[in-house]
Amino acid sequence: MHFMALLQQSPQSVTLAITGASGAPYAMRLLACLVQAGCQVSVLISSAAQVVFATETDWQLPADKQALADYLTDKTAAQAGQIKVYGKHQWMAPVASGSGAGDAMVVCPCSTGSLSAIATGASDNLIERAADVHLKERRALILVPREAPYSEIHLQHMLNLTRMGAMIMPASPGFYQQPQSVDYMVDFIVARILDQLAIPQTMMPRWGE
Repeated sequence: MHFMALLQQSPQSVTLAITGASGAPYAMRLLACLVQAGCQVSVLISSAAQVVFATETDWQLPADKQALADYLTDKTAAQAGQIKVYGKHQWMAPVASGSGAGDAMVVCPCSTGSLSAIATGASDNLIERAADVHLKERRALILVPREAPYSEIHLQHMLNLTRMGAMIMPASPGFYQQPQSVDYMVDFIVARILDQLAIPQTMMPRWGE
């Protein structure tokens, strides 16, 4: 099934999974953009991602789920209740079922470990289960891996997921617009994600504009 056939209009609800690959600024910016677009956002953060955030950003993510939801709400100026945070073994979360999952899911950044687990249907935690739900329900699933170089294992998992209908979007910003800052390079990737989600964005012009 072609990916774009899954999204004819902007999603009202998006699951944002953040795993332990480098690239926390991508997740920060994407979350803010989803909030600004009016999406209801379910946030899933792995333990490794908590470590990466502490290393790559000045965001101090609380361990408690409600405290984290409040923290992210404050950081992104979200409406009350617009961001919900679920724990990795919270199996009763809506995103764990096809009847409660959102319109689209983005794993950003996506570690190669998460990539492997999603490709093989491991469903050992809520991130993996939510992604499995999107695959089985034929809903939009975007994976943003950040690794170099890729091994044959990584590439095979990407191929398999692409054949299942997922979108693989490596965090590989372009330079043809002569970026002047790291923020610009982050926006390059986030803008492409928003384009795939059919969410209007003005951060990055499309080619030829």
